[in-house]
Amino acid sequence: MAAGKYYEGIGRRKAAVARVRLYAGNGTITINERPLKDYFGIAPLIHKVQTPLQVTKNEGRFNVSVQVKGGGLAGQADAVSLGLARALLAADMSFKPMLRQAGLLTRDPREKERKKPGLKKARKAKQYTKR
Repeated sequence: MAAGKYYEGIGRRKAAVARVRLYAGNGTITINERPLKDYFGIAPLIHKVQTPLQVTKNEGRFNVSVQVKGGGLAGQADAVSLGLARALLAADMSFKPMLRQAGLLTRDPREKERKKPGLKKARKAKQYTKR
């Protein structure tokens, strides 16, 4: 997208992987070449993505370019948030206490559990009949 120096962070959540790049700029956020509001559409996901910038008070300081793939919208929003927090950390280590206290540097390890043989889903079994 833009040329010049940038800071990069990678975020993952469930099956989603986001590669986030921070450029010096005026605060525009693009995800897969689309504006943030067009890509996620609903307020809670948009807020989730913007949280690292709000916590560190950098809303108008960086342009953010994101490539995200895999998973659903909620997982992608969490992946972008983590990647953005890591990119901010690469830009300035003094943000670490703020990001850590807000819980933005911790990767959520929960993944989909595998389906087991003989069951309908990972844990759901057929209903037991006594007679």
